[in-house]
Amino acid sequence: MAEASLLALQGDAEATPCPSVLQLEELLRAGRASCSRVDEVWPNLFIGDAMDSLQKQDLRRPKIHGVVQVPPYQPPTLASLQRLLWVRRAATLNHINEVWPNLFLGDAYAARDKNHLIQLGITHVVNVAAGKFQVDTGAKFYHGTSLEYYGIEADDNPFFDLSVYFLPVARYIRDALSAPQSRVLVHCAMGVSRSATIVLAFLMIYKNMTLVDAIQTVQAHRDICPNSGFLRQLQVLDNRLRRETAGL
Repeated sequence: MAEASLLALQGDAEATPCPSVLQLEELLRAGRASCSRVDEVWPNLFIGDAMDSLQKQDLRRPKIHGVVQVPPYQPPTLASLQRLLWVRRAATLNHINEVWPNLFLGDAYAARDKNHLIQLGITHVVNVAAGKFQVDTGAKFYHGTSLEYYGIEADDNPFFDLSVYFLPVARYIRDALSAPQSRVLVHCAMGVSRSATIVLAFLMIYKNMTLVDAIQTVQAHRDICPNSGFLRQLQVLDNRLRRETAGL
């Protein structure tokens, strides 16, 4: 239909000469003598000047009708997170891996190898499995080295509330990494659950990542598997951070 109309117009144009500029100007002068600020020139189509917008104070930001409301952020379900963790993106599980610039994730073996830590340039050690019956290192263990120590006595138990440490440890990591040449190791016994959860929380809080983004970032360098309780705590953090970002 549109093509046919265009062809018809082209045919008429060939048969009928176009009006001259003088004829068009005369046609405009003979029109209706109306020049309101706003006129309806077609059903629901208006032509107007800037004064109407100025009076409404919306010249720079005109009101737009029919904007689709973006639904509030919904954190991923526990099942979807577990599926994401099962799809391993890293084919390695070394004693220690760099998962973010100057931020390392590792196990107890790496934490106890002081010489290797010094060779890697590690300056700060965060032990998320501190305690006499766990990875019992502590500040005394690193005495005589330049390594700074931060310990958390956390259990790899779904009912253990690790979330109370999210912000203080994330601040410690942020402050440590802000110093030139600093490198931070976060570890637990295996380097896949407790310490991984703390690293994910840091990336979410200070690198503005969603939980899924943080998991994928770490998984690209090391296999991780926070227990179900820690995942739920990260879900709560994810939802709160997204709501704060949205100003809710």
